[in-house]
Formats: sequence, structure tokens, C-alpha cells
Amino acid sequence: MSRPDPEAGIETTSDSWLGGKLVLRQPAKGHRVGSDAALLAAAAPRAERIVDVGAGIGAVGLALLARMADAKADLVEIDSSIAALAAENVAANGFAGRARVVVADVAAARSRRAGGLAEGAADLVVTNPPYFEAPDVRVSPDGRRARAHVFAREDEGRSALAAWIVGALALLAPGGRFVMIHRPEALAEILASFGKRLGAVAVLPIYPYADAPARRVLIAGVKGARGPLRVMPGLVLHEKSGVFTKEAEALHRGETTIPLVEDRRGEHR
Repeated sequence: MSRPDPEAGIETTSDSWLGGKLVLRQPAKGHRVGSDAALLAAAAPRAERIVDVGAGIGAVGLALLARMADAKADLVEIDSSIAALAAENVAANGFAGRARVVVADVAAARSRRAGGLAEGAADLVVTNPPYFEAPDVRVSPDGRRARAHVFAREDEGRSALAAWIVGALALLAPGGRFVMIHRPEALAEILASFGKRLGAVAVLPIYPYADAPARRVLIAGVKGARGPLRVMPGLVLHEKSGVFTKEAEALHRGETTIPLVEDRRGEHR
């Protein structure tokens, strides 16, 4: 059942997510939490200082706090009304002492500083950037849905995606881990944006069905590392019948993880 949020002026629902580990308040229409968030959370290694860039209502960052008892997280979101929902979700799920919601544009250094985001301090940065740029696609009339999926501008000669990645990596400490989910079509641009900032990069294709092209890629790496690029065996989400595979079902329930990048202890957990 949906209910209005009088401050934000939007209808919201409260939904159980990740096998009941979290209850999330989110917009009833437009962009809602789904597979991308579950897979990104599953691919993140253990860490103590986490930044979730483009956090939306906080799903990924809160999923990591639920899995990592000693972790703290900054949830960074540019939309103040969505950030307000994230703050509500932080409190409702019992993470008020471990999570901070920051309204900021990660691509802008001044905005990062104004939000109190320390550069070079995070052990782990996770991010699910918008997938498109405004000149390339028809933008949804739903403003919040459009903002979640489409970048509105370019930044100082860089593409908007590259500016987002560079800003996110600025928050990461040397040796820190970076994990993102995006479209396969953007992979070349993503790898170019890393430059020499990120190494030991692993790419995992995600297939909707075993006989279909990949629709998403998970990408992870280590700041300052010099290891080679690895392309991992892909993950198939659905059986021919349309139901989740057993592996995908376990990931969506938060019962298992994706061993994409090791934590600082050299473990996949």
C-alpha cells in the first residue's frame, strides 16, 4: 500500500527487500530498487569505511551494513528528496549510528567538500551510476526516474560518466576497493576513465538468460594496483521459464556473495 510523503510530494511504499533483511521506503512510481542493487551489494567485499555513490534510497549501502557488522557508510545522493528517504531508511533499519546521508554531486569536488566527504579515506566505494546521457536517449517525463537513469550534463570536457567515476575514485584510499554495475556498452569508457587510478580490474558479465547477450557488467578493482584485467565467468539470472536461477535467487535474498574482488585481507566474503 502506498502513502504520500507530504514533504517530498511523492507517493511511497514500504517494501521488504533482500530476503527480509531490510525494509525500504521508496517511491511508488519511477526508479525502484531491483536486481542491480542486489548484485552490486553482493559483489562488494568486506570493508570498514564505505561510500555508496548515487545511493538513492540507500539500498546498497544498508545491505552492506547488514552484512558487515563493523562497517560505517556514507550514502551519497544528489536528489535531496530521495536522500530524505535514505535517511528514513537508515533510521528504520537500525543503522542511525553507522550511516550518514550526504546530499552531494560526486562529480564536483566543491560539492564533495561541502558534504564533508573526505578524499582518499574510504576502504570501499560502490556505485550504480546513471546508464545514459541526455543527448543519447529519450528522457523519462518522471523527473526522479530520469535522474536515476540519465546524466544531464558533461563536466569540464569529460563525459558525465567519466566525471562520476573520477569523483568516486577520489574518495577511495590507496589499496581501497571499487565496485560498480553498468551497461556492457559503456565498458570501454569505464576502463578508460579508470586510467592509472585503478588496477587489478575484474569484469563479470551478467546475462538475463543463458542464450542472451549480457545486459549488465559488474566491474571491480583496487586503487593503485597494477594487476592485469580479468574477465570472469558470467552470471545467468533467469531460467528459460523466467524464474531466477538458484544462484540468482540466493544473491537476491542476500544469502551469498559474488567473489569478484578480494578484501584487504585477501578474502572473498
